Amino acid sequence: MADTETTVQAQELDGELAATAREELGDERILEMLRTMVLLRRFEHHAGRAYQRRKIQGFCHLYSGQEAVAVGSLSAATMEDYIVSHYREHGHALARGMEPKAVMAELFGKVTGCAGGKGGSMHLYDVERRFMGGWGIVGGQIALGNGMAFAAKYREEEAVCIAYLGDGAVHQGIVHETLNMAQVWGLPLIAIVENNEYAMGTALERVSAVTDLEKKALAYDMAAETVDGQDVFAVYDAVKRARDRAVAGEGPTWMDIHTYRYYGHSMTDPATYRTREEVDEVKDLKDPIVRLSNWMIAEGMATQEEVDAIDDEMEELVKECVAFADESDQPDPSALTADVYVEWNADID
Repeated sequence: MADTETTVQAQELDGELAATAREELGDERILEMLRTMVLLRRFEHHAGRAYQRRKIQGFCHLYSGQEAVAVGSLSAATMEDYIVSHYREHGHALARGMEPKAVMAELFGKVTGCAGGKGGSMHLYDVERRFMGGWGIVGGQIALGNGMAFAAKYREEEAVCIAYLGDGAVHQGIVHETLNMAQVWGLPLIAIVENNEYAMGTALERVSAVTDLEKKALAYDMAAETVDGQDVFAVYDAVKRARDRAVAGEGPTWMDIHTYRYYGHSMTDPATYRTREEVDEVKDLKDPIVRLSNWMIAEGMATQEEVDAIDDEMEELVKECVAFADESDQPDPSALTADVYVEWNADID
């Protein structure tokens, strides 16, 4: 069965939020959201296959199952906003509008990649789109995001910083230092916890005395909410409201967005800490692409044949990305020391 095929088991989207989003975004924009979600799913499928063929080196963390978080949140953002992510950031990069060929080439370590092949899977970057990178230090990226939020406020920009982190990062000290500072200074930070339940491989209830992660914000008197991360319109609505508050000077927001990853933590993780039946049940009931497709078909916005055509189109597009990456050149060895140091001119004040 194709990922986009309707299923009778799948839970319905929140009808009220879906209707509001349709009024705000329009049918064409929602169709583009579906296209992007399918692109993310197909991209990760082929990235995983390329890793198995040893075309991708190092670590590779796939985003499949979490597409509604990236697409919903970034549909609520503007191109003035800053985005900072963790190392499972392929989905965020593509949802932000980065060129899929450049992203795949970066995974392959090729010179045509978005970072010239020097960043790889965990360090995608596009300054023109204010996508300020995926970062490999667990929890460390939220402090960088707070700096961007401070800069936006200092410059009086009508912009926020959306910082993504996983549920496995919420107990890092830097996360709580950052939240306290963001609230004290009233910074336009939206901290999104992509709560996929297992961190690197340990269930949340085994490591956290508080499993309702929304409550983590209580210590900082910060706006917070729990969101269905498998409903793209629920994510869109929550982030849009948080952004409106932030640009109005009402401070940061902490979000516990419940989602689920279909693969292991990384490509080397067999995910033996959960059952195949559990994964299949989530796919049947909560798949974000199927839920959106079902709603669009029920609303007369698309037919099953049109949805299937999008799936086929994205499949071909990603195959072209793989071929492009495979055929691209490796970076020249001289690039190894480029951009490591900055030459300082003592004549410049």
